[in-house]
Amino acid sequence: MARQTAISINPIQMGPLGIIGMPGCEELTDKIDKYLVKWRRTQASEHAESIAFFGDQRDTYKIDVSIPRFGSGEGKGVINESVRGYDIYIVCDVFNYSCSYDMYGRKVYMSPDDHFADLKRVISALCSKPKRVSVIMPMLYEGRQHKRSSRESLDCAMALKELVHLGVENIITFDAHDQRVQNAIPDKSFENVMPTYQMIKALVNNVEDLNVDKDHLMIISPDEGALHRCIHAAVHLIEPYAKKAGLPVRFAATKIVEKDSLIEKRLALPEG
Repeated sequence: MARQTAISINPIQMGPLGIIGMPGCEELTDKIDKYLVKWRRTQASEHAESIAFFGDQRDTYKIDVSIPRFGSGEGKGVINESVRGYDIYIVCDVFNYSCSYDMYGRKVYMSPDDHFADLKRVISALCSKPKRVSVIMPMLYEGRQHKRSSRESLDCAMALKELVHLGVENIITFDAHDQRVQNAIPDKSFENVMPTYQMIKALVNNVEDLNVDKDHLMIISPDEGALHRCIHAAVHLIEPYAKKAGLPVRFAATKIVEKDSLIEKRLALPEG
C-alpha cells in the first residue's frame, strides 16, 4: 500500500475555523488570515459543497470582537458574531507594550497583566459555544516565573490552570523559558515550538554585513539556561566538518564552544 501524505488526506475539520486577534496582534492576524484564505482555496476544492466541510472556504476567518473600556479602566469582552460550533484560535501577544486605553482621562499603556485579563474576557465571552478553543501566545505569560525558589507565587502555572478552567484545549507558544511548566496542565495540549531555524534564516537574510565564519561570528549563551541552544546552533554550523573528521557532531560542537584548539585544528575549519 502506497504511503499516504498530507496532500492525499482530507481530514474532516473540527468545525469552521475562526481566528481572533487580540489587541496588538491585528497585523499578524491579517497575515495569517490572508495566507489561510489563499491556501484553502487550493485544497480539497472538490469537497467545497460537502456539509462536512462547511465553512472551510471563506473570504475571511477572522472573528469580529471588541474589548471596550469603562472610564474607570475596567473592560469587557464582546463577540460580535456567532461562533457556535467553531474551531477558535486566539492570537495574543501579552508583551506588546504599544497598546493603550484611557482611564480617568489618562492614557495607560497595557501591561502583560492587562493583556492576559483581556484574553480571559474574550474566552469568557465565547460562552463555551465553540467546539474547541486554542490560544497562540508567542511569548508565554509569566513564563519566567515557572518555579518556586522561596515563598513566592507560581504565576505561570496559575495562568495555565486559569485558561484550562475557562475551556482552552490547546496552548501554543514559542521557545518557552522552561517547557516543564506544562506539568501544571498534564491532561491538556501544550505545544512549545522552537523557532531556531526561522531566527537563523531571518538573521542571514536581513543582516547584510554578517559573516558566518569562525573569525567573525561567535555564538554565546546569555545564561546557563540557554547553553544547550548555543550548542544546538554550533552543531548545525560545523556538522559537515565534524563528519569529515570522523568526530561525533555533538562532541565537536561542545569542544568548539569550550575553545578546544586541538578539536578546532582537527576539524580543519576554513579560514574566512
